[in-house]
Amino acid sequence: MSGIRPTGFLHLGNYFGAIRNYVRMQEEFECFFMVADLHSLTTHPDTKELKSNVHRVLAENIACGLDPDKAAFYCQSHVYETSELYLHLNMLAYKGELEKTVTFKEKARQHPQNINAGLLTYPVLQAADILIHRASLVPVGKDQEQHLEMARTFANRFNHRYGDVFPEPMAFNYSQELVKVPSLDGTGKMSKSENQMATLYLADSDEMIRKKVMKAKTDSGPTTPGAEKPDYITNIFLLLRLVSTPDVLGKFESDYDNCSIRYGDLKKQLAEDMVNFIGPIREKVNAIMNDENYLKAVMEKGAAKARESSRATMALVREAVGLNYF
Repeated sequence: MSGIRPTGFLHLGNYFGAIRNYVRMQEEFECFFMVADLHSLTTHPDTKELKSNVHRVLAENIACGLDPDKAAFYCQSHVYETSELYLHLNMLAYKGELEKTVTFKEKARQHPQNINAGLLTYPVLQAADILIHRASLVPVGKDQEQHLEMARTFANRFNHRYGDVFPEPMAFNYSQELVKVPSLDGTGKMSKSENQMATLYLADSDEMIRKKVMKAKTDSGPTTPGAEKPDYITNIFLLLRLVSTPDVLGKFESDYDNCSIRYGDLKKQLAEDMVNFIGPIREKVNAIMNDENYLKAVMEKGAAKARESSRATMALVREAVGLNYF
């Protein structure tokens, strides 16, 4: 089980860090992938663009290979049982531990005028998203590991108090090393909202892709054969490795090692390879976004699958808590 917030456009980091793995997972596991529209309300209470943002997340994931016939691909708000489980888990969550979460402290700094209860209990709702399907595997990045640990804590507290209902959800990825796609300016990773000219979005035009790549940070080149690459040059080679052919990568690696690298040529090649990679995805996204009937059908199909799983879980929860009075 995994979720993605409908805030901002998906970028190359989302694809290589998450979506590519989702596409592989759907072939091997029973998967629930969720558009976290309720979560987005904690920091984006203005909902004028929420519908189009939800549609875009659906379209971008499907264009990248996620198959609604293989995985349950649904909107969080369409599964009402999640809110019921969220209420139960809130009875097992303590104010002190919620206030200590890294993301709460970070969001509170970013939104000092909007420190709402939903922001504080964000990890509880996230736990409900996972536990409502009794999911055992959760693909997460480093920034979400604390929330997953809290989901295990809440599951164990429930099981201890009421009886065994939930498995302990564990982090899952296909390799120990998750791909972190670097920003083009050499500082940090690509982001939905920060430094947009250093991030390659799946919605970027061919011209914008070329413009961004050509602005990537470089230097005058190595002066010693076999010299170690600085971080910002390593980042460019990582991007090249993601979208270019092995022979192209090998050529520029060799050029760097023998001090004959021409960064202008490297960036032109990277730009064209990025255009060839992102362009077809963007065209698929646009076609899907223009078919609202298809998107509606996807959401209905995903909600039906998710509700079936959620209802089964909540029947067990109500029985365990003792809320069946008939």
